[in-house]
Amino acid sequence: MNIRKMLFIAGLMLAFTTLLPVVHADDWNQATRVTFSQSVQVPGHVLPAGTYWFQLSDTNDRHYLVQILREDRTLVATVFAIPRKRQGINPKVAITLADRGNTQPEAIVAWFYVGQTEGHEFLYPKQEEQELAHATRKTFVSGD
Repeated sequence: MNIRKMLFIAGLMLAFTTLLPVVHADDWNQATRVTFSQSVQVPGHVLPAGTYWFQLSDTNDRHYLVQILREDRTLVATVFAIPRKRQGINPKVAITLADRGNTQPEAIVAWFYVGQTEGHEFLYPKQEEQELAHATRKTFVSGD
């Protein structure tokens, strides 16, 4: 009976060490589930209202690529981003939107992961970037 218990404990320890990297994967790629009640724009795409995942690309060590996936985790877009700082550490997710009036959907300017002061500013083509520079910006912080 003691050998059986020891084998069981060894098996649990092996399973735990095998699953440990998976538990921390969301922190590494900063996977964030976001639901929009209306359409929003990201560089090169308009996302209809719905639920999406934002995550850093795991193929790029510098994390300059952000993948946007549907709720079922199918890829919608991959966008370039640069680092962007925010004031203080906020324990919640934040998304900065640019309001360009009634004729166009709001554009996502930046995304900040939970507890991080450095987020990801999306890179738009020059003409859109100039429009966004003059747009009213607002930051939404998750309620959870």
